[in-house]
Amino acid sequence: MSNNNIAVKVDHVSKYFKLPTESTHSLRTAMVNRFRGIKGYKEQHVLRDIHFDVEKGDFFGIVGRNGSGKSTLLKIISQIYVPEKGTVTVNGKLVSFIELGVGFNPELTGRENVYMNGAMLGFTTEEVDAMYDDIVEFAELKEFMNQKLKNYSSGMQVRLAFSVAIKAEGDILILDEVLAVGDEAFQRKCNDYFLERKNSGKTTILVTHDMAAVKKYCNKAVLIEDGLVKAIGDPDDVANQYSFDNAVPVETTDNKEDDEEEKQEVLKVDNLEVKLLSKSPMTPKETIMFDISYDVLDDIETHIVFSLTDIDRNIWIYNDNAWDIPTQGSGHKKYRYTCSIPNVNDLKLKLQVTILGKSKEMLAFANTANAPLVVINRDDIPLDDLSALDSASGIIQRNGKWDILSV
Repeated sequence: MSNNNIAVKVDHVSKYFKLPTESTHSLRTAMVNRFRGIKGYKEQHVLRDIHFDVEKGDFFGIVGRNGSGKSTLLKIISQIYVPEKGTVTVNGKLVSFIELGVGFNPELTGRENVYMNGAMLGFTTEEVDAMYDDIVEFAELKEFMNQKLKNYSSGMQVRLAFSVAIKAEGDILILDEVLAVGDEAFQRKCNDYFLERKNSGKTTILVTHDMAAVKKYCNKAVLIEDGLVKAIGDPDDVANQYSFDNAVPVETTDNKEDDEEEKQEVLKVDNLEVKLLSKSPMTPKETIMFDISYDVLDDIETHIVFSLTDIDRNIWIYNDNAWDIPTQGSGHKKYRYTCSIPNVNDLKLKLQVTILGKSKEMLAFANTANAPLVVINRDDIPLDDLSALDSASGIIQRNGKWDILSV
């Protein structure tokens, strides 16, 4: 891969902070501790050998639990922190939106804050002039721009700060936990903007706990856990792994290393396999048939949830929550599902399967490598009949049935 196609290169980055373990006001005590090898602090390793590339045009998601190191990584990419090891290379003008309102002065007007924030982001006055109208229009604050920021409501401040970040004409936009800004109407506007940016070819790095947003906007993602890369690649797989990790119980042991408790995930479902039995490609006159099998390692209730996703448009065509299947108990389970697919045009579908628990917590998921593809080709409409092709773009009807093969 050519380096000219890389927007951000994170090359084996490690970062730690020094946390004081004792305090002393005596120079003598400090010197004695030094000679004894007592540092007076311990190193908290936040990132450990993080490595990935963000290509130009990527909408790249970074996910992980609180304290996993996501925000620290963004601050290193934004050149706020310097890593102890490794390097970060950024190709292009970078606009970071890590904390709402950072760099805003409440004693200045909204207009003055836009220009000051633009200058802090590295833009000239002429460049801010060119962006100003778009920023104000997106924030919907035209009549308030000559008022001091301290007279703005918190929601108005959020809208202005967010608008400055996303309307600044940078090559790379970094967003940290900003999908819940503003009221419902403003969130819809932000959603439209993200969809537009996704298709614009501009580079975006998004940190979020919203896995639906990862699947909706991102084309690549990485999961950070305890400062390490746990999963990277397909956003569906990364988002599902995150959801799975937050649903699987964690047991702690009495063994401790570096004052940190070791954690061990407890699996309850294993060996999930999805097998497509129907031929592919197929026509709407035929049926989709597939087998799902998995092992339950504990005496628990499980449920199968699956969806058929249009690969080209990345939207659900069919979604089924099979809560009526009796799946209580442990052991090997195998089911067969059959449904018809009337009234759809040519489609490429991805079959995605998840096993949920009694409280709808995720117990297992089929990753991209275990997600069969279903190709549907119409054979009953002439290719030159554009009207018929357009009107026959319905969705798969909910008419499937389950067969229990093994319980």
